[in-house]
Amino acid sequence: MFSILATKKLVDRVKQPVMPPVSEPTTALGNWYATAVFWRPQVALFVNERTLFPVLMPLAPAATLMERFPVSLQQTLEARKVASDFTESEIAAMADGRYARTASRSVLGSMNDFVYLAKSYREHRGVSDLIVLSLILSETPCGPLYERHVSPDRELDALVSRWLGQSE
Repeated sequence: MFSILATKKLVDRVKQPVMPPVSEPTTALGNWYATAVFWRPQVALFVNERTLFPVLMPLAPAATLMERFPVSLQQTLEARKVASDFTESEIAAMADGRYARTASRSVLGSMNDFVYLAKSYREHRGVSDLIVLSLILSETPCGPLYERHVSPDRELDALVSRWLGQSE
């Protein structure tokens, strides 16, 4: 069980019930924040609450976003070459999810920065593949991570290493 803490823009698109967020997610990565990005075609940006790891995926059809997100996450983690044991466990734990309203201004600020940077990479560098764009964004230094591992990709690697150490 996990939550997608969605912005109003995204809640309006998915037209699904909004509940309180899951306080104790069963996934190692925990809850995710998400917003709609109105490019052509429209995209959903997910940002992990713990690591700030970004995942971009097609928004349409919005009604099935919750069901499609684990597949996009799996593809992005595999492209990042994350340990398959971790990826498989994480995707299996995402079988049940719910939408909730956003709560952290810090994560929302990082999401806004990612949207701005992604737009720049798309328009000025011609990066259109959403997985590649997600991986580029994951290397971005983020203020909330300065005390730890600086960028989402390194924060994710540290979390996976801890998880692998516990599972042995």
